Amino acid sequence: MSAPIFDTISFIGVGLIGGSMARDIKAAGLARHLVGYARRQETRDEIEALGLVDQVASELADAVREADLVVLCVPVGAMGQVAADMAPHLKPGAIITDVGSVKRQVLVDLRQSLSAANPIVGGHPLAGTEHSGPSAALTGLFRQRWCVLTPEADTSILALEKVRALWEAMGSNVEVMDADHHDKVLAITSHLPHLIAYCIVHTATGLEAQTQEEVIKFSASGFRDFTRIAASDPVMWRDIFLNNKDAVLEMLQRFSEDLTALQRSIRYGEGESLQQVFTETRAVRRSIQDAGQAGTFDAREPEAMPLSLLAPYASD
Repeated sequence: MSAPIFDTISFIGVGLIGGSMARDIKAAGLARHLVGYARRQETRDEIEALGLVDQVASELADAVREADLVVLCVPVGAMGQVAADMAPHLKPGAIITDVGSVKRQVLVDLRQSLSAANPIVGGHPLAGTEHSGPSAALTGLFRQRWCVLTPEADTSILALEKVRALWEAMGSNVEVMDADHHDKVLAITSHLPHLIAYCIVHTATGLEAQTQEEVIKFSASGFRDFTRIAASDPVMWRDIFLNNKDAVLEMLQRFSEDLTALQRSIRYGEGESLQQVFTETRAVRRSIQDAGQAGTFDAREPEAMPLSLLAPYASD
């Protein structure tokens, strides 16, 4: 077992990501004491029954009072309110990090409520499944997956390196990135694909009854993959799109232009143009495979795309 990096780590939200972190941290001895917070009694009972943390708190103040690191595992739209609620109870020097899929707005929301004595290291583990809640927690979820850290400009090197060390000890590859750049990259690699998946599945639900039944009955792997992505937590993804709208709309416009070009190629029988696009995209897939990020749809070996990251703060 590794030497503890932190004395006490508190998880605000203990779902897929928070619970998986807790499993790995406990197994490797990366902290001496783990605290988990959930608003609902049934969720707290589930966390306790699974043994994910050492202490389950029913009050936010109790969860963060002794924490050296607080991990916010809540939808990005709830980050600001959670920060405001816990700010009076944090000890000076306690590091705040998160696991949200949007970074710039989260950093802004957190800093508005938190003292300058509490350094913020934004975090985003690119790992997950479509499942959520404490029972979705998996050991080894982050192994060989990327975790992007987005510290503030004045975040101390010590705080950043401690959070980096924690993720690396859990097996992650860590990249430090500017928050705005992160949001643009994730808009194309994660947010836009989710938006498209939601749209395609929603289109299928609008078909007449008999056709819809056949779509479900004869679903090929492509449509099944879209439904898996579209099964991700709706509260979380609502907040992601609203909090990263500029980058998402930019990528959506570029996608719309490319889609129009493909539509034209199909309409006018431009086979060479279609083949050229398909050849280029095939090369991208091979590059992803070569980088070891191809993933799998088996929840026992989660893919790299960040899907359902947590149990919603608003309903836990």
